[in-house]
Amino acid sequence: MSIRVIAIDGPAASGKSSTAAAVARRLGWAHLDSGALYRAITLAALDNVAETAGEGSGSHRPAWGAQQLVALAEDLPVRLVLVGQVFRPEVAGVGVEDAIRSPRVTARVSEIAAIPEVRHWVNVQQREAVGTHPQGVVVDGRDIGTVVFPDAPLKVFLTATPDERARRRLAQRGDRIDPAELKRESDALGARDRADSTRRVAPLRSAADALLLDTTQLSMDEQVARVVALARQRLPH
Repeated sequence: MSIRVIAIDGPAASGKSSTAAAVARRLGWAHLDSGALYRAITLAALDNVAETAGEGSGSHRPAWGAQQLVALAEDLPVRLVLVGQVFRPEVAGVGVEDAIRSPRVTARVSEIAAIPEVRHWVNVQQREAVGTHPQGVVVDGRDIGTVVFPDAPLKVFLTATPDERARRRLAQRGDRIDPAELKRESDALGARDRADSTRRVAPLRSAADALLLDTTQLSMDEQVARVVALARQRLPH
């Protein structure tokens, strides 16, 4: 029997999480944001790994060893907890939904997500979570359809222009959307795209059998409706 997973991938600020959450609500399924788990591990590392100064550099960077990070995630623990129909991240038994969205976490999460051992650990957590919810789970991230759930019966890859993604990100944060700020945010997203697309392990790319959905000109309701319609065709109740 096929797993009941909808995999939604795409670059930063493409609307993955918002779309996935809305699709899950419409279908009565659970929602899992894989990025939240990477962010939770990053938060745990920032709060618990002692900083070391590079010799003669005058700068401080956390000494993040792969096995140390995995052990930290296991021991604290960092985990996914089903709250209602949403898998939410916890660190040491405390919900961290707000804390993981801070700029200091955002600045370092790509670095953490590029570590193979961390990716393997996160993938195991996601598969275990999905296994506890046979009704169905909508999972969003950057390698869900290519690596985590390559057999998912429905895969969607969301795209949008860099400027549109930047505008959405600024609006989400409540920041002023002027040309200079828009360019800064667009450049930052472009750098994140390059880092995610060129990393050695599980680079950001569309699965060969994924539906490509450009959301630049679509409203949230329109893109959600398209995914829900496909889900009802391929995964009937």
